Amino acid sequence: MQQAANFIAQVSIWAIPTVFAIILHEVMHGFVARALGDDTAERAGRLTLNPISHVDPFGTIILPLLLLFFHLPVFGYAKPVPVNFSRLRRPRFGMMAVAAAGPLTNLALAALSAFAMRAAMPMLHGPGGQAVWLPILYMLQASVVVNVVLAVFNLFPLLPLDGGRVLLGILPRRAARAFARMEPYGLLILFVLLYTNAVGRMINPLINAIARMLL
Repeated sequence: MQQAANFIAQVSIWAIPTVFAIILHEVMHGFVARALGDDTAERAGRLTLNPISHVDPFGTIILPLLLLFFHLPVFGYAKPVPVNFSRLRRPRFGMMAVAAAGPLTNLALAALSAFAMRAAMPMLHGPGGQAVWLPILYMLQASVVVNVVLAVFNLFPLLPLDGGRVLLGILPRRAARAFARMEPYGLLILFVLLYTNAVGRMINPLINAIARMLL
């Protein structure tokens, strides 16, 4: 019974920061794409913070809950915002800018959450401070962790992740074409790397370093 109560409390603390981080990540892809000439996401009604427009049942709800239940780093994904890279001005640069917008947004949210957490800490010592502000502080701390994990994970240089798109724009054209041919197998490669914890070993030191700096 106590374990169930603790899990519900953890869900309450992590749910809002996780969903908001995932949705804003996707929305910013669409906003940058629109600014660079592609209004596909806007026409599809995806430039909104309404969760109903973005929620993927598995990636936004089930996956984060499973990770939280098994005490693993919490992350997830929303339905990808549609982007037509061929419509972007300077398509190679535009692709990189659109891809980078999501992780950079998460890093900005992590920094803002850390700032708000420090600003709220003195409130703990006021009347009723523990009851009112402690849950908010835990939620802000969760926001820092979730956003750092999302940013670093999505910058992993593998298609179709954002880091793969950035790398695709940096590589010389011949190497970029060869790299792009790997995209159909990207998710399979990613699952193998996750299963063997190869991704974790590569990105966890950076996640921990950024989180320690902010917290």
